[in-house]
Amino acid sequence: MNKQPALVLVEPGKTEIREIDIPVPGPQDVLLRVNRVGFCGGDLNGFRGLFELQEYPNVLGHEVGATVLETGSEVPDQFQPGMHVTLNPYLNCGTCLSCRKGRPNACQDNKTMGVRRPGAMTQFISVPWQKLHASSQLSVRELALVEPLTVGFHAIDRGRVVAGEKVAVIGCGIVGMGAVAAAVHRGAEVIAIDIDDTKMRTARLAGASHTINTTTVDLHEALQAITNGDGPDVIIEAVGNPATYRAAVEEVAYTGRVVYIGYAKKPVDYNTGTFVRKEIEILGSRNCLGDFPDVINYLEAGKFPVDAVISREVSLAEAGTALADWSANPGPITKIMVNLDNEFPQ
Repeated sequence: MNKQPALVLVEPGKTEIREIDIPVPGPQDVLLRVNRVGFCGGDLNGFRGLFELQEYPNVLGHEVGATVLETGSEVPDQFQPGMHVTLNPYLNCGTCLSCRKGRPNACQDNKTMGVRRPGAMTQFISVPWQKLHASSQLSVRELALVEPLTVGFHAIDRGRVVAGEKVAVIGCGIVGMGAVAAAVHRGAEVIAIDIDDTKMRTARLAGASHTINTTTVDLHEALQAITNGDGPDVIIEAVGNPATYRAAVEEVAYTGRVVYIGYAKKPVDYNTGTFVRKEIEILGSRNCLGDFPDVINYLEAGKFPVDAVISREVSLAEAGTALADWSANPGPITKIMVNLDNEFPQ
């Protein structure tokens, strides 16, 4: 038998379970049995037809917790069958300006699994050993959270957050939750902002000192009260909405930093005088850069509310319906995880 089922995003609004080939690993590859795969906001926007980088049709999935099955002849001995691993799902070209500058996360021809090349929402995948990160302490469930958390950790690094600063995170999905966790980890005082109370309760568990539900209180007044009229030193935008893009610039402190993670789905109009007058820095943050070991160490320390973050676990057969449900009602969902162990027992 050389075929396996996989969840394919056929076109916006349509998924199918299709049969694909079981991969044959090369000399520097590792054959993985996929145990868990998380859905990310990119998957959601790809389903909605709102993610400009999404290619169709494509096997979804790049947030992976897996087990090593076989290793190629040139794979180092550090990877052995039975080990639990996660993976870096980004493939950079190595030749563009970003790559030459040592910033492959911003590769001009980046190909992320599940976006511009086949993903991991299937039983077996083959991955170059250089992309793997192992942990003897974390479960495959926890390992599937590493990649989305690295995106938030990288955003905090881009914002140069230091202890004692006040950091506001707009959007408490899994990437925003990673930013909350990373800022707390650095000793910052964190303000979590969302429109869903469940997500904000989870942000408190991750260490946020304050929460603001913008459906019930005025964002400006709440931030002014928390920061003694200064505004946050750093604001992380993890939604991708023109209104929150503008709010980040309007609410950040004078000489503060704004970091954008989310892709705004429409053009954003600014009063440019606001960020010139404040002399703020506006930074983009894409994927991650060397953050996998830091996030694994953080999770191994048991500081993150894993159970609270995972909103729902489904089988591969249920995954397409779960993605459609999330699109229809995104509010309370932080993380949907696909559990392949029950469907394909070892």
